[in-house]
Amino acid sequence: MTSTGTDGGEAVVEGFVAAGYEAVRDAFAANFEQGLELGASCAATVDGEFVVDIWAGSADTSGRPWQQGTIVNTFSVTKTMAAICVLALVDCGELELNSPVAKYWPEFAANGKSAITVSHVLAHTAGLSGFEPPVVDVTFLYDWSACCERLAAQAPWWEPGTASGYHAVTQGFLVGEVVRRVTGTTIGRFFRDEIAEPLGADFHIGLPESEDHRVAELVPPAQGRSQPFHTEIAERTSKSTPLNGGEANNRAWRAAELPAIGGIGNARSIARIHAMMACGGELSGTRMLSESTVAAAACAQITGVDLVNGVELTFGNGFGLNSETTPISPNERAMFWAGWGGAFAVIDLDVRASVAYAMNRMADDSATDFRGGILAATALACASA
Repeated sequence: MTSTGTDGGEAVVEGFVAAGYEAVRDAFAANFEQGLELGASCAATVDGEFVVDIWAGSADTSGRPWQQGTIVNTFSVTKTMAAICVLALVDCGELELNSPVAKYWPEFAANGKSAITVSHVLAHTAGLSGFEPPVVDVTFLYDWSACCERLAAQAPWWEPGTASGYHAVTQGFLVGEVVRRVTGTTIGRFFRDEIAEPLGADFHIGLPESEDHRVAELVPPAQGRSQPFHTEIAERTSKSTPLNGGEANNRAWRAAELPAIGGIGNARSIARIHAMMACGGELSGTRMLSESTVAAAACAQITGVDLVNGVELTFGNGFGLNSETTPISPNERAMFWAGWGGAFAVIDLDVRASVAYAMNRMADDSATDFRGGILAATALACASA
């Protein structure tokens, strides 16, 4: 199948679509026909097997073809991978979701944070949605110790546990430092050794330089990370870490372990890892999580208008959950998250399905970017038929 690209050329949709899932390929092609894409990939699994694995377009503005092995920065979809690392440690008894973060990271108790739990961090209710003082240079984010020391020293911006406020950048350091304190290794290495490599998934938190040639160039949104500020917390959060999207196109960003915003992979790798969750913690005959731990991820921790995003959200432990205000699946037990610019991922426990979408043309307005959502809805409708 071919579709018209944004430059007037043709984007060939390559890959595999199982019978009954042709509508996903059609929706994917339509994104190109409408001039919404440069390059992208989409994948879906049911019962741990791929039913969709497609890609099309260009990996950069010079026209380098997007190939099967092309990978790209997925921004906040990375958070789902970091959450799975925590869940793995919960499953083996090394962590408890309701235990204070300070149990594992004693310095974190400073400035009234002794009662903040691991679950508070995963559900974005810890009150630490931004850095104080703000980050003035993106290179600060590449200094893991400095970032963690700053977060450990600051006071919460609201009473922890009472409301969510999306921890867009900071959650990665909070989660990652807990993982480091428990395991003695970085979250990027833990994720590689315990999650990605055992599942054969091409997703990275900290990318080796040897893989740079496969990375797609991100085209940042025209307005950077601009959005209306619904609350003072939203404004403080945004201004605490100013980013424009182009930061992900350099080696220093790719090398850094940024567990909230720096993960690099493609739809296939995201869907593969999430298939393990969708199948109750077991994939290809290997059990990685217990069914009870997967259920804990999908257990609602907070519902309400998010102090940063300004919309009503329900958070579980590390994932957004299906709800009336965010109806991401026709089935009740579904989890999801999206990355700045458009990357999108859904795990549907009821039909044992995972859907993922990764692209390199970042949307100018996330609120009106339906590319990933339409693909996910289409795939899940096919799976539920």
